Amino acid sequence: MKTRALLAWNVRRIRVSRGISQEKLAHEAGIDRSYLASLERQSKNPTIDLLERIAETLGVQLSELFRPSKRVTTKTFPKGRKPAAPRRRNG
Repeated sequence: MKTRALLAWNVRRIRVSRGISQEKLAHEAGIDRSYLASLERQSKNPTIDLLERIAETLGVQLSELFRPSKRVTTKTFPKGRKPAAPRRRNG
């Protein structure tokens, strides 16, 4: 597994297991929520300083973000947004 994918997987896995939203983690780590979302989608390549802040906010050692684990598909994570309610048709 590529390092960026491993990092993205672990950040999301730890965040979800602790019940922390992207918005809360981003706020507490001092970054933009959209940047955190991009990191979890493997679209961004964060600095080591940023990774230290994220690890500290999550309460883990920095090395935990790079630790390989038995990967389960991302479908096991709960979705962050609720499905839109069906629209009522006028008429």
